[in-house]
Amino acid sequence: MQSSESEKSSAMDAPPASQAASAIRTGLIAGAFASVASSVALAILGRYETGSSAATTNATSHWVWDREALFRRSPSLRHTVLSYAIHHGSSTFWAVLYAWLHANRRPAQSVPAALGGAGIAAATACAVDYLATPRRLTPGFEHHLSKGAMAAVYASFAVGLALGCAVANRERMR
Repeated sequence: MQSSESEKSSAMDAPPASQAASAIRTGLIAGAFASVASSVALAILGRYETGSSAATTNATSHWVWDREALFRRSPSLRHTVLSYAIHHGSSTFWAVLYAWLHANRRPAQSVPAALGGAGIAAATACAVDYLATPRRLTPGFEHHLSKGAMAAVYASFAVGLALGCAVANRERMR
């Protein structure tokens, strides 16, 4: 995760179009890592707390299918695939925003710094998801998981985000 001074200054001094392209590239990679990490956490914690590894993911499709989605416990194309697509899109949105505002401008100098920055991004996403978003557009898995499990899902998101940014920025610096 370490980079030289010239690499850091070149990322911050790049033209805006180049910065945007870099943020999108980093965000696509980091969003995929964050989406997969948090989806695995959702499946494991859902299985532990509800007996269903699909119920937590399926719940996100309440955006389209309303309350019906909250009761779907088995995997299905209608609920699971749509829910994962929504979750992946949301993860990518947060990852692109994070890369634009932070990760590509100030590459982390250590693992704790990377996790700290990604943790702040995940906490912000959680706050927006549950304090600023209309109930109909919340992630939905809050209907199945305890607050501790929710915290673990967002922590998994942060780890995936940090790892994805590290991978993307490492590739960019080559």
